[in-house]
Amino acid sequence: MPELYVSWSDYHRLIEQLAAQIYQSGWEFNQIVCIAKGGLRVGDTLCRLFDQPLAVLSAASYRGEGNRVRGRIIFSEHLSMVATELGDRILVVDDLADSGISLRESVNWLQARYGDHITVLRTAVLWYKDCSVVKPDYYVTYLPDNPWIHQPFEYYEHASPAEIAAQYNSARSGTAAESR
Repeated sequence: MPELYVSWSDYHRLIEQLAAQIYQSGWEFNQIVCIAKGGLRVGDTLCRLFDQPLAVLSAASYRGEGNRVRGRIIFSEHLSMVATELGDRILVVDDLADSGISLRESVNWLQARYGDHITVLRTAVLWYKDCSVVKPDYYVTYLPDNPWIHQPFEYYEHASPAEIAAQYNSARSGTAAESR
């Protein structure tokens, strides 16, 4: 399987490109629902840019070594949001449409619980793979060869708080020694 490595700067640039694409479409939404974990950073940035409320739907389907084993998708019982009501024009965001199952089932989850309130629902991702069972309404990059994407935050899936603390303690000691 081919692999794609993404830097933090590339990741942020992709989110901005997605925002530009949504903006240029002229569609006006009044709620963002991000699929956590992957969609959190995307949703956070878009809610700040568009000044729209953010709701979080927690979902998990990848497990195992390196989080590369897809299993049954599990959802949180409720959306997490501070608004008293969910908007009726919803933008559902995630980082990617890999198999597309998380995106499809998240839309189904929202329709089952809020369908009588939702008038329009669209989807947006950074990457859309050819093997996805759904085509998002908005996406930045289409990947016909279905690579495994290494995102910049994967580092934190393998690092421990102790390792991070040791790095900063080492850096602090070096700085203290240099200032003497």
